[in-house]
Amino acid sequence: MKTETRLNSNLDPENWDDLRAIAHQMIDDIIDYTANIGDELVWKPIPEEMKSVFAQPVPTAARGEQGAYQDFKDYVLCNPMGNIHPRFWGWVMGNGVPFAAFADMLASTLNPNLGGGDHVANYVERQVVDWCKQMVGYPAESSGLLVSGGSMANFIGLAVARNAKAGFDIRSQGVSAAPAQMTVYASTQTHSSNYKAIEQLGIGKDWMRFIPVDEHYQMDIQALEAAIAADKAAGYHPICIIGNAATTNTGAFDDLTALADIAEREDIWFHVDGAFGALARLSPKYGDVTAGMERADSLAFDLHKWMYLPMGVACVLIRKFEDHISTFTVSPDYLSHMPRGLASSGGHAWFGDLGLELTRGFRALKVWMSLKAYGLDHFALQIEQDIEKAKYLEKLVTASPHLELLADVPLNIVCFRYIHPDIPADELDDFNQEIMLRLHERGLAVPSYTKLNGHFALRVSITNHRTTRADLDLLVEGVYAIADEIRGGN
Repeated sequence: MKTETRLNSNLDPENWDDLRAIAHQMIDDIIDYTANIGDELVWKPIPEEMKSVFAQPVPTAARGEQGAYQDFKDYVLCNPMGNIHPRFWGWVMGNGVPFAAFADMLASTLNPNLGGGDHVANYVERQVVDWCKQMVGYPAESSGLLVSGGSMANFIGLAVARNAKAGFDIRSQGVSAAPAQMTVYASTQTHSSNYKAIEQLGIGKDWMRFIPVDEHYQMDIQALEAAIAADKAAGYHPICIIGNAATTNTGAFDDLTALADIAEREDIWFHVDGAFGALARLSPKYGDVTAGMERADSLAFDLHKWMYLPMGVACVLIRKFEDHISTFTVSPDYLSHMPRGLASSGGHAWFGDLGLELTRGFRALKVWMSLKAYGLDHFALQIEQDIEKAKYLEKLVTASPHLELLADVPLNIVCFRYIHPDIPADELDDFNQEIMLRLHERGLAVPSYTKLNGHFALRVSITNHRTTRADLDLLVEGVYAIADEIRGGN
């Protein structure tokens, strides 16, 4: 009898009504938590005794669904990163759409694999990719794929660039067979995911030309042209220019039209890293800053940043389908397409032939349902509001006698520091770092940081639909209060 019970066991609940009750409790708890998140600290250090919970060995005995959920409430829910809070402005992070979180639950319940096959989840992703093309002004006949984030989107775009411009069968022969050393061009402000991709693609970071920027942190066009000319004269093979549709440091846009012209003239691939800035195109008021982006051979952008969706969804678009599929497709017997049935193509390429992943989750559903629920115009309005909040903070900084703006504010990023005649110039970096650390530790606000012209900057990146002007007032007040404490020796 024991053997028969063991063979017939599975991971469905013994009582579906009990699971239903826990599920309702989860939904109620998380809605209450999100609705009141502004009353909580943004972040707090995890107590050392609580960290020990996460060093415990794998459980072998059942604790039950209710016990597992209680552990979530006791140890996880109370120690969040904080990026759904109205005063989280670190790095570039969206803060989530509650309805989309439930779409993720639905996707996990259906649990399809979007590597390929003729089933409805693939049609949802194809439609979302088509919508993404429309959002950024890309050709309808181009190719695209949803991926985990901007780093993978950049990797896919740059892998296609390498293969399309190598000039030989690089998939079969490898980069060591290149008749000339390939070179890639990006500004000194380009995101690290781009040169990480170049490293992993076998080209090597030493062959990436980091072009200087001007006083607005835009790529110096003349310096780019000179670098390409010098590399050609030396017998190297320029294959790709990477343009920034909003840099991570300051939100600066390269002159994408000028970069597209150079790429076209020199027969070089043009990749645009639009991690968050690409979606500025949705705004009728501010979208002109993206001009030229639609000419890119490949374009990467995140939907979990300035579309505010839950983490784990970005898009890469490739202008020519043949370039895309020829970079990744493989055809083993066990993945061959059938004329009918689930293993047919449905008249489309399998997504597993357009990227590295064959097993792919249903990340498209939260995008699909959110756009249906709220409409694209509402997202465009949120983006405009974020930009206007950044302009408001810029005014607060410039009007404050002891705050100094360290870069232009083209979109939604404000970089500034605290200054005072009593603080020696060589101590300002440490002073401002201490301000930031205390803001974090007190749970008051989470800006991040960068270095601009050698100066430590408090960096506020607003991709947060929950932020209000009052939150930004509180930030400035907090910076002044902490600065007074430090200056007073506290």
